[in-house]
Amino acid sequence: MRSICRELAMLIGGVLCMSAQGFSQQKPAVPKNWQLLSYSTDSVYGIGAEKAYKELLKNRKSKTVIVAVVDSGVDTTHEDLKGILWHNPNEIPGNNIDDDGNGYVDDVYGWNFLGAKDGSTVKEDSDEATREYYRYKKLYRNPDSALEKESKEYAYWKRLKERIERPSSQNKSNYKMMLKVQENLLRCETILSEYVKTTDFTLQQLDTIYTQDQDVMLAKSFALRLLKSTGDEEMTYQGFKSDLAEYINDLKRKAENTGQEPVDKRATIVGDNLNDINDKYYGNNDVMGQFAMHGTHVSGIIGAMRNNDIGMDGVADNVRIMAVKVVPEGDERDKDVALGIRYAVDNGAQIINMSFGKGFSPNKAWVDDAIRYAQQKGVLLVHAAGNDGANNDEVENFPKDTFDNGEEADNVITVGASGNGRTGSKIAGFSNYGKKEVDVFAPGVSIYSTVPGGIKYNNASGTSMAAPVVAGVAAMILSYFPDLSARQLKAIIEKTATPLPDQMVNKPGAKDEMVPFAELSKSGGLVNVYEAIKLAAKTKGENAKKNREKEKMKVLPLTKD
Repeated sequence: MRSICRELAMLIGGVLCMSAQGFSQQKPAVPKNWQLLSYSTDSVYGIGAEKAYKELLKNRKSKTVIVAVVDSGVDTTHEDLKGILWHNPNEIPGNNIDDDGNGYVDDVYGWNFLGAKDGSTVKEDSDEATREYYRYKKLYRNPDSALEKESKEYAYWKRLKERIERPSSQNKSNYKMMLKVQENLLRCETILSEYVKTTDFTLQQLDTIYTQDQDVMLAKSFALRLLKSTGDEEMTYQGFKSDLAEYINDLKRKAENTGQEPVDKRATIVGDNLNDINDKYYGNNDVMGQFAMHGTHVSGIIGAMRNNDIGMDGVADNVRIMAVKVVPEGDERDKDVALGIRYAVDNGAQIINMSFGKGFSPNKAWVDDAIRYAQQKGVLLVHAAGNDGANNDEVENFPKDTFDNGEEADNVITVGASGNGRTGSKIAGFSNYGKKEVDVFAPGVSIYSTVPGGIKYNNASGTSMAAPVVAGVAAMILSYFPDLSARQLKAIIEKTATPLPDQMVNKPGAKDEMVPFAELSKSGGLVNVYEAIKLAAKTKGENAKKNREKEKMKVLPLTKD
């Protein structure tokens, strides 16, 4: 899931200098912690976490909850994260011995399933559709002739062809066009930076520029159009520039791969048997590496240290983040995902955040078995819905909570992304949705959180940001009500999701089309932890009553008829 309109490419720049020449003084339109706030008090569609802490959880004791971040890795040195990282209690750091006997040597913070024995890590990988396309071409040489036209396999092959062959020429033309856009953007940067005396600026700041210099006004107009095209009111120029560069690199890879099978870098670096799920003791303990941006941002949203007067606050106030690295720049492998889930469960994770996804899953059975395993162990999985503005009821998005036999897991929550309601749309235009396949919506636009570098924080947008908001909510509830099951947690979060006051919203992926918000997900609402805490307390009382009744039944004397 790597493009300018998708989650990782929505990363935007840091704090701006608001006193630069050419800009008027402005206060931020939306608080940096808006996802934690409430509409009733702050006029933003946050989850009500701060209100819940003040009014419902004050002076209450909590229990530590372990949340696994199955992602691209985590910066273990970050000032706002190092205090809440999971430490394997049975592993002695740095002794090169598998002290706990789990098969993973020195897994102090978690495990890197993209790693090699020499300490290196897979950074880039191809997308799953491309891998499958060439696998089928090698398997059948000419799948169009070899496969039965009415078979499921042929339908699968047709989907692959549509994904790979049809866009090939488009990728090449898009690549050339984006290079031109990039060239013009850099020209604008030179002109605007000279005028405003700073190298970064927001939409609001660009709007304040007025001058008789036509070059400056043309540069302003061009930059404004590009930033507005993202649908993110908090997008910065440098953020867009970075996203565009990443998108261009992605287009370049796709254009170059047209007509030839991509090199399998993962097989070369990692060295495991990708076709054997039982070959599972591979990788290394470097959960950070050089590209942990995404997982670090996700981790901060869930549980960055609260009330420490540093950076930002996470949703949950008593968590430990377990880092499980499985996501490269490209599509994750089913084997890594399945083993990553199992590793997290076996090492005590109670909640697993999965901010990734793809349209093809050749070894879905492996992932399904891992989800079943998590379900048996009472672990809740939180999954991002995806950022294609698509209906997940109609398009495939893996992993999913429905198994091939039609059974549905009761421990998976799929999350769409919402906006703050003050700037831009209430529902993110990029977010996937689905009355059957998406459970809830949560804040996922311009979320300020931790990024690698020790003292750095950035905004990012995507369902990748919405999912950890919900994972944080689940951890927050579970820490104060530790007897709740994964099934109960999911039910509480869904039942207390709040409808929007104005039920008509812009349909994601469709310009100027309005739809009822209730039709975009199962719950029809936005996550509301304030109401969820109240229901959790009620559920705890009901559980206690049931347990007392069970105990009474055990001691009742037997009577004869």
